[in-house]
Amino acid sequence: MPYCHWVIISGCVLQLQIRIYEFRRIDKFATGAPGARVIVTDTWVMKVTTYYLHVAQQQDIHLTVIDSKQHELSPDSDTPVQILTITVASINPNVKSFDIRLNSTDYGELREKLHAPIRNAANVVIHQTLSDLFLETFKSHVEVNQIYSLPSGMELEPCIGCMQVHANTKLLRLCQDEGQYEGECQQCYCRPMWCLTCLGKWFASRQDQQHPETWLASRVPCPTCRAKFCILDVCLVQ
Repeated sequence: MPYCHWVIISGCVLQLQIRIYEFRRIDKFATGAPGARVIVTDTWVMKVTTYYLHVAQQQDIHLTVIDSKQHELSPDSDTPVQILTITVASINPNVKSFDIRLNSTDYGELREKLHAPIRNAANVVIHQTLSDLFLETFKSHVEVNQIYSLPSGMELEPCIGCMQVHANTKLLRLCQDEGQYEGECQQCYCRPMWCLTCLGKWFASRQDQQHPETWLASRVPCPTCRAKFCILDVCLVQ
């Protein structure tokens, strides 16, 4: 065999060894279920499915966020989850583009491993923390609760949490608890003082960060009078 062929073969073997070494390193980014695994090393972006392997070299790719889906519950726990869809497109004409999907809480770690920025073509709001995700779920639950009609002559004041928008929530004990036991909901007599975003942030801040599966069913004290309430007691003001 000519010498040049040995050089080519040696180069291919070396590249394969480098790929295997990167793949085995503990600092690689890896996420996803076994049938749709996403792995990013210093050199490569890979999507491993049951029947196919997609591979693209980092130096050749452009990544774009094209879609986002919000789910109130994840398959693994009773917590909200946002799934991002990102297209990986290579400038190499021999490499087909492919999509990867990942939890938004993994987005920051993915960006740290990539050499190029990720474009957001769909202007998706990416929730990178559990509190961000919970806030969206909190709002969606409150929006289907009973509406509170503002009494005649009462004017809404700026939210005392942010002072940026008018207060638009009122706490009314609407759940079925009777309140005779410690820890159950109580009647709040405060006027509307908080906007929905600030009240949701307060609700999230009072939770056990180690047990997010309990957040939706929990009770927290009113930030003003300390009367305990749950999500069912939060009403939007009309």
